[in-house]
Amino acid sequence: MINRFSKIFIIMFIMIVIAAATMFIFDNTQNEPNYCAQEAMLCSDGSYVSRVGQNCEFAACPKEDFIRVETPRANEIISSPLVVRGMARGVWFFEGSFPIKLLDENGNVLAYIPAQAQGEWMTNDFVPFEAKINFSVPVVRNGILILEKDNPSGLSEYADELRMPILFSGQQP
Repeated sequence: MINRFSKIFIIMFIMIVIAAATMFIFDNTQNEPNYCAQEAMLCSDGSYVSRVGQNCEFAACPKEDFIRVETPRANEIISSPLVVRGMARGVWFFEGSFPIKLLDENGNVLAYIPAQAQGEWMTNDFVPFEAKINFSVPVVRNGILILEKDNPSGLSEYADELRMPILFSGQQP
């Protein structure tokens, strides 16, 4: 004959087993991997970043905290005139502009022009910028678009740049 203490013990034991099983099942469903449609994203500098975390968010692109280029995109085929648009933090500008260089794959400078802030640049926030670059299409296919942080001091610790690989139109691969 089971006494009252034994009945309570058996009921408590069953409740603990049910609670443990519920926690085990719930915990395993939470740890199932998320599968995301796109596993890599092309950054402005031509590098790729992958997804991180349970929410399928992309890791930050290099330089993204300071400058973001909307057009052109890395490895895009460009022609003259080229319009460069994006957003940069105010610290990227000096007197409302920063230099942009267009080079061919041999390092020859095809164009050098300032990008102009399209708003108040004396801020730590992002400011839209734009530049229109006219250039002669080189005989080579590849090039680099360089967006330089304006650095009137000339000190290397304040220098920064975003280098974007581009392709020139009119050339065969």
